[in-house]
Amino acid sequence: MSRKVVITGLGATTPIGGDVPTMWRNALKGVSGAHTLTDEWVAKYDLPVHFAAKVSNPASEVLSRVEAKRLDPSSQFAVIAAREAWKDSGLGEIDHDRFAVAFATGIGGVWTLLDAWDTLREKGPRRVLPMTVPMLMPNGAAAAVSLDLGARAGAHTPVSACASGTEALHLGLDLIRAGKADVVMAGGAEAAIHPLPLAAFASMQALSRRNDDPEHASRPYDIDRDGFVMGEGAGALVLEAEEHALARGARIYGELAGTSVTADAYHITAPDPEGLGATRALKAALFDARAQAEDVVHVNAHATSTPVGDRPEYTALRAALGNHVDNVAVSATKSQTGHLLGASGAVEAVMTVLAVYDRKAPVTINLENQDPEIPLDVVTTARDLPSGDIVALSNSFGFGGHNAVIVVRNH
Repeated sequence: MSRKVVITGLGATTPIGGDVPTMWRNALKGVSGAHTLTDEWVAKYDLPVHFAAKVSNPASEVLSRVEAKRLDPSSQFAVIAAREAWKDSGLGEIDHDRFAVAFATGIGGVWTLLDAWDTLREKGPRRVLPMTVPMLMPNGAAAAVSLDLGARAGAHTPVSACASGTEALHLGLDLIRAGKADVVMAGGAEAAIHPLPLAAFASMQALSRRNDDPEHASRPYDIDRDGFVMGEGAGALVLEAEEHALARGARIYGELAGTSVTADAYHITAPDPEGLGATRALKAALFDARAQAEDVVHVNAHATSTPVGDRPEYTALRAALGNHVDNVAVSATKSQTGHLLGASGAVEAVMTVLAVYDRKAPVTINLENQDPEIPLDVVTTARDLPSGDIVALSNSFGFGGHNAVIVVRNH
């Protein structure tokens, strides 16, 4: 537990940028990644929601044709983000037996699975591709990253719905603290902009229905919020034991100072309305980081823009931080990126690390009439964060009652 863990590399492919520098510039400007879908299947299935937030740079423009053909889109995104993070970290020759992967997903290879099912029904079993199982399995992204970078200390796949990406960071921190690895590539990937998930989320009234105005559909904390916008992409962070990073003269973005994971044990989809599990997660993460509520200057909130989801998170923040929450700059970046499901925690962790490193809080867009029951200090134009020692939080909460929180401290 005395071993410090630092962040030395960042990677991402998202609806507001195909790499970290582009994503971060747009996050500070307040750019929406949501657009009307032009795919033929939208009309074919008469979907009630016609928009989503696709990655801004298609994987086919980044990976070779052979690489793309052997990977589900979710794994394609994972490899793209992990390669950027690896290059950004400056890591060269390392002991690969001391290098692990913790790469999460919420759903996994849904495109591969459902395309294969269509092939089986329409063309028969002989036409199902031999690579179908390796491509559809939820650990496909972690395996692809491990193979690509030569990580032999383990390739792990947390699967906990929308908390998955943050749980990967929790696991990565534990692996390094426990002495099982010196370096961990941690992250999350998702590619679920497919007719079935869209239809299913719409059926449960989770998606916004603003088909005529996609860019303004995701409205965290707004009194008129009506659901989230489906997003896709991946985020990756290189976690490294501090002594390992210092020995090679690495550029250090910040310290992953603490994490926590709890469960509501309340309902399969609805959050505990009193935010009790989230409160315990926030308090436990701060304790793990040896931080006080007064140290927190910024929160990248889960804030999905659902009518029932945003308020319990506010209740939890108020319970964990007390009245100090009034002094905390809160960003809800899903308003820009959409909800990347299992990748959201990783992408938002990248933004949280950059917020601490650059001392800038990213923008929450589309907040026109703030819900009076959620009186947070929401960042609607990019804001400077204080100098000196600071702490920031990133929250992720998922179906099944999963709660995960990370604490990032300047280094």
